[in-house]
Amino acid sequence: MNTEKISLRTNSIQKPSTYTFIDLFAGCGGLSLGLMKGGWVGLLAIEKNRDAFKTLSHNLIEKENKSQDKPYLQWPNWLEKKPFEIRKFIKDYRWQLDSLRGKVCLVAGGPPCQGFSLAGKRTGRDRRNNLFKLQLEIVDILKPKLVLMENVQGINAIFGGKEIGKRRNRGKPRKSYSTKIREALSNHGYLVQQELIKASDFGVPQYRPRYFTVGVREDLFSESQVPDFFQILSGVRRNFLTSKRLPLKRSVTVAEAISDLRSEFAEITECSDPDSPSGFKEIVYKKPSTQYQKLMHKGLNGHQPNSLRLVNHRPDTVSRFKAILRTCQKGVSVPDSERVRLGIGKQLIVPLSPDLPSRTLTTLPDDLLHYAEPRVHTVRESARLQSFPDWFEFHGKFTTGGNRRAKDCPRYTQVGNAVPPLLAEAIGIAMRELLIKND
Repeated sequence: MNTEKISLRTNSIQKPSTYTFIDLFAGCGGLSLGLMKGGWVGLLAIEKNRDAFKTLSHNLIEKENKSQDKPYLQWPNWLEKKPFEIRKFIKDYRWQLDSLRGKVCLVAGGPPCQGFSLAGKRTGRDRRNNLFKLQLEIVDILKPKLVLMENVQGINAIFGGKEIGKRRNRGKPRKSYSTKIREALSNHGYLVQQELIKASDFGVPQYRPRYFTVGVREDLFSESQVPDFFQILSGVRRNFLTSKRLPLKRSVTVAEAISDLRSEFAEITECSDPDSPSGFKEIVYKKPSTQYQKLMHKGLNGHQPNSLRLVNHRPDTVSRFKAILRTCQKGVSVPDSERVRLGIGKQLIVPLSPDLPSRTLTTLPDDLLHYAEPRVHTVRESARLQSFPDWFEFHGKFTTGGNRRAKDCPRYTQVGNAVPPLLAEAIGIAMRELLIKND
């Protein structure tokens, strides 16, 4: 792969020498990791949270962690390796961005999804809802061939009347934010395609439906000739899964993903993680047994993955979890009647089924229960369900609570917010196919 340095001497639009991208709202790096494994050259990634950026930097930037088998962001000399709020990034580095114009093939990103989530408040006054406009501001500067945006499926749902029932909106048709993004991206000179994709269709042991927006710069194809990106993605699926020896006619299951991490069959030792306080235990990893586990463990050569710390549940919590596993249907949310009977105050709790993909991971670790043990998952088990390889290490706090939830990004949140790397890899391959059609 050509990884020649990108010059900053000209502002003219030139044909990029490689499939290059930048990643905005990058989180801990799931999208960047997948795109690079899909044949793209990552230049930089912007993330404002300190803990999430620490994880991204450790795995995808820092030179001492590099090896031949792991992809890494090139990272320009002019950009400090630290967390950035995207507005400040644009303000402080506008000249450098302008000098990269035409040399970045793809501007990718997943603007914060909390305001769009069907499980949230969904208020139109949430400032995070309009952060996609900052991604479009960078698109205006760089003029990439492609734009990629990822978000929860709730972005395609029209908001309720409370937040849009003001006088200025009366008589106007309500619009979902996916429609607003499509119209805005079209006004910026892109032909837009949008579709809901299930991660489980691409080897991820988790359903995780997500709404993707793809913009193709309108000078590349006529509107009647632009290839259907989502048909291309569907077309690469067979070869993609076959190359990884993953099943074609069914999804990878929870047991296939994490059965080698069960604590009841493992040696238990004191947690050695430097970010964990004393008093916690972790398993001693043995070896993978399924093809998916071997794929995830590749490159570690028997070494211990990080983030194997077990949760310290209270005895009454363990008893409640045992009752759920014994009496409730696996793979579906515990019904209201059972939650009342068991004294569960949470609105959502799902005991996973070993024979199905996982329900969508959230940022709350106790939303999902282990399929066979009365506990929530470790961070590493959650990462497996998101298709992060075992060599990918997570940093920062494991959990947080109270008023810190709005500011902190602990490990469970980093995993829950991420784009599954396997899905991102397939998307990267399909985007290269789309550009090959243009070439």
